[in-house]
Amino acid sequence: MMNIAQLIQRCIDELPQARAEHKPRKIVLAYSGGVDSEILAQGLSLFATQQPQFEYQLVHVHHGLSHNADDWAKHCQAQAALYRLPCTIARVEVTIAPRVSIEAQARTVRYQALLSQMEPADILLTAHHQDDQLETILLALKRGLGPKGLSAMGRVQPFDNDKWLIRPLLDLSKVDVEAYAKRHGICHIQDESNFDEKYDRNFLRQSIIPSLKQRWSAIAATASRSAELCAMQQSVVDEEMAARLPSIQRLQGEESVIELAALAEHSKAWQALLLRGQMDQLGFAPPSKVQAEQILSQLLDAKADANIEIKLADVVIKRFKGAGYFLALTKEAPLSNITVLSINELVAQGIACGTGKRVQADLFLGVGVRLPREDEKVTIEFSLPGSTRCQPHNRNKGRELKKLWQEFAVPPWVRAKVPLLCYNGKLVSAIGYWNEKAYLCSESETGLTLKSR
Repeated sequence: MMNIAQLIQRCIDELPQARAEHKPRKIVLAYSGGVDSEILAQGLSLFATQQPQFEYQLVHVHHGLSHNADDWAKHCQAQAALYRLPCTIARVEVTIAPRVSIEAQARTVRYQALLSQMEPADILLTAHHQDDQLETILLALKRGLGPKGLSAMGRVQPFDNDKWLIRPLLDLSKVDVEAYAKRHGICHIQDESNFDEKYDRNFLRQSIIPSLKQRWSAIAATASRSAELCAMQQSVVDEEMAARLPSIQRLQGEESVIELAALAEHSKAWQALLLRGQMDQLGFAPPSKVQAEQILSQLLDAKADANIEIKLADVVIKRFKGAGYFLALTKEAPLSNITVLSINELVAQGIACGTGKRVQADLFLGVGVRLPREDEKVTIEFSLPGSTRCQPHNRNKGRELKKLWQEFAVPPWVRAKVPLLCYNGKLVSAIGYWNEKAYLCSESETGLTLKSR
């Protein structure tokens, strides 16, 4: 006979062993009140009596999309009381707008609500079963995803970088779940939106999967095995990716960029995989097959002087001096110049320069640039003409500012973020890069040193 508490324990046992400070402290159940999450809640109540070392929390997300939503919340609170488990009703708002997927929006705010109840190392419990897995695989096929997408859902997997997600019911069919609920007299809600076929999952659930099962009764089980095989192959790719990716990466300032010459040495297939790996590591959505081909073509094959700028949903990809840059697609206001009221204030507090960084200043004898005279106005500026004549402290000859930016390999889009110390509008220090030779202090003078943090 099926024992839900044992299924939960099996998943817990599969978690990697962790030091005491990183052991799971709390188990959170995504609790809709539907039949799947209801039998999991009932099983969790039994598990909680056997494993009192954990904290337990049922979280019902109130989307407000149905006129029955308040009744569902009351049902969940009543059932939680029977299970002797605490229950939180998390009220969220779902954006409804043209060309915005309600399903995707609801899923996003739902996981945000669940995460708000969790700390690092905590465990999220969801009631996905074998039929849900089949739906996920079919949706991955519809979207043209590769092995990673076709891996669908794992029984135990990392979640939000430092947490865990477990799915104890993943090997059970919908028939198994409903039979268990009937056998134990478990009361549950029925979300009327589950029958609305304008949603992709419901279309599959109502119109496609029943026909597939009528033809091939074991389709959910065999599709799950395919997902496991894809996951196994993907794990091998991930291991090889972890070994290869550092060989094409370098740190430019604080940005991770890819060396295009090193990338070009790999096969076409690995070029695409490494591109995806870089974007995934930086937190950007993976490109489609066509997008990946276009990105690689422009990064690797375009003329050396071509201005490459490829915009996707959340990232803009650029090329500079043989490197590929991946920048978050955000709208940033131009930085404003800052007037320094006094050097003492600058040394005491530094300056927040609008780039998420702070200019820090210190005074040392015989080091840095000289202090300003009383008649010199001190400013931090973020733009000077490219024709500005400069002479870094370690150079015998001067050069134009735009030439120095190129020499220091500062990408064009970064230059306007470099804080420039000026006296009466004259460049004194490109902070983080060089000090102007004409403004260096003598060995007997107290000098000003600056750095950007």
